[in-house]
Amino acid sequence: MNERARPESLGTSLENSAFFMPFSMNRHFKKAPRMLARAEGMYYYTPEGRKILDGTAGLWCVNAGHCRKKIVEAVQKGVATLDFAPPFQMGHPLAFEFADKLVPILPKGMTRVFFTNSGSESVDTALKLALAYHRARGEGQRVRLIGREKGYHGVNFGGTAVGGIAGNRKIFGALVAGVDHIRHTHDPAKNAFSRGQPSHGAELADDLERLAQLHDPSTIAALIVEPVACSAGVYVPPQGYLQKLREICDRHGILLIFDEVINAWGRLGKPFATNYFGVMPDLIATAKGITNGTVPMGAVFMKEAMYQAFMSGPETSIEMPHGYTYSAHPVACAAGLGTLEVYQEEGLLTRVGELAKYWEDAAHAMKDCPHVVDIRNIGLIAAIELAPRAGAPGARGLEVHLKAFEKGAYIRTTGDVLAFAPPLIIQKAEIDQLFGTAREVLKTLA
Repeated sequence: MNERARPESLGTSLENSAFFMPFSMNRHFKKAPRMLARAEGMYYYTPEGRKILDGTAGLWCVNAGHCRKKIVEAVQKGVATLDFAPPFQMGHPLAFEFADKLVPILPKGMTRVFFTNSGSESVDTALKLALAYHRARGEGQRVRLIGREKGYHGVNFGGTAVGGIAGNRKIFGALVAGVDHIRHTHDPAKNAFSRGQPSHGAELADDLERLAQLHDPSTIAALIVEPVACSAGVYVPPQGYLQKLREICDRHGILLIFDEVINAWGRLGKPFATNYFGVMPDLIATAKGITNGTVPMGAVFMKEAMYQAFMSGPETSIEMPHGYTYSAHPVACAAGLGTLEVYQEEGLLTRVGELAKYWEDAAHAMKDCPHVVDIRNIGLIAAIELAPRAGAPGARGLEVHLKAFEKGAYIRTTGDVLAFAPPLIIQKAEIDQLFGTAREVLKTLA
């Protein structure tokens, strides 16, 4: 191995590295890098050997913990057996096996799986499936897509367009035509420090009815929302809100897409947010935890009736002219099968139910810390929102991220919101450690 490539040799001399880091402050990071060399269970390890408690499951994806033996072995065997197989007009056994093993754990009625390679790809795939479905049914005039303020749906043009975070949109121009947004549900004046679903805000679903009347409902293809909007700051849906969205969509023939890239795979104590909230969408976009973050993969789950709508033409026609070179990649399928085994053997898709109350109490115990203006939680997710410094929004959040890392914990921040979503294998002592570290850091902030 080239000496320069050795993690332990990198030190802090990265200023001239060719790597253009995504979603990062490149110059700031390269002056004082936070490097991770290996991982195991609940912890990362730095090149120097320091243990870092993973408070965000990598990037909301390592739900079963790091470097799980069964998943590692599945990937090793997979890459040694079949490194690649073309997904267009060809197949390999693991793709069909994985899809068929997923169906029994999907929300009832979801029977078909379209594989992608990321959450961003899953969202754009779901949007295209929605448009194509309406066209297949003779309603090709349904071309409008509706997103929500503060929503995050990845970084492709479609996902960015329906997303609702200004900083992710502003430099990329017009994006996709025919997109509109309903309001977000965050109302700190009424719902600050709510435990679980807040009481106020279900009426905000009526925004969809307003947009339907503005644009004519017959022109709207789909509404996409995250059941719990995580990336923007963990915004939990008010009681009855998702149900009202479903009712309005049904009234006007609009498809409802749930972006469960983060919400799925046991994060809320159920396999999917769909199960947790008791609201059935027409499409579910997912990724991240589907392979425990080991190999990039995503998927879109759809109802049988939607799938059959595409199967009406000649058998020699391509029903959906969409997909990716690496759709159902054999190594990703191997990782997914290994991950599914771990989830099922250890009951991880429902384990959060055992921890949810302890987690909630630990999160809300932070209310007395300096600068805390709101705390939100659901399942094994929590957000602690800080008052911004005058003239320097996001500065306090960044300082927490940096200081927590030095104290041995990885805490993700979005502006001045601290986001917590650890691997589902976390124990109570580690919950105490995670929030204890956050408390220590908050006490030091000006």
